Amino acid sequence: MRKKLGIVVLMAALAGIIFLSQTAGERLYEQVSGKADAGNLVVIDSGHGGKDPGKVGVNGVNEADVNLKIAQKLKKILEAQGVTVIMTREDEGSLAGSKSEDMQKRVSIINEKKPALAVSVHQNSYSSEEVHGAQVFYYTNSAEGGKAARIMQEALLDVDGDNKRKEKANDTYYMLKRTDVPVIIVECGFLSNRAEADLLVTEEYQDRLAEAIAKGILEYMGK
Repeated sequence: MRKKLGIVVLMAALAGIIFLSQTAGERLYEQVSGKADAGNLVVIDSGHGGKDPGKVGVNGVNEADVNLKIAQKLKKILEAQGVTVIMTREDEGSLAGSKSEDMQKRVSIINEKKPALAVSVHQNSYSSEEVHGAQVFYYTNSAEGGKAARIMQEALLDVDGDNKRKEKANDTYYMLKRTDVPVIIVECGFLSNRAEADLLVTEEYQDRLAEAIAKGILEYMGK
């Protein structure tokens, strides 16, 4: 009887060891999978929204609307390539009542999700109408941000091969300073330039921009 009881206890102990091993293995798998998922994750930030229209073009278009359309197209392209995408805003609204709270929420999303890369889509403006061309900004102290910006600036040549602008470091933009992962701001064009503003409202040009930005993201991610 004692012998049988000993065998039962031994079998129970072995089963416990196997169970603990499986549980540990599952935890390890979840940790590794989580890291892999984060490495496949991109946050797309569509600048402005709600009561904040952003820049207003010479043709009357609001920057916020152009940003959102390009961001939505970009999301579809990336997801078709197997990339997990999180949008900071999915519609025409903002994330909060005030500009400062809105920016804080965008930064919080990026820092919480910890994507491989965050891309903020914007349009530019300047006092002189002659100024034009897409340009990418990154945080001065971020080597990875600089790498992503260089790749993106090159990818944007697919839209405008004559664009002479270069990626530019910045240490004042709130989103660049406050985020913990590589973040780039893509200024797709100048709404203050009549020719570029008229292009930026067309589906065809927005498609080309979304494709070029996606190309830059995928190259940075090694896909």
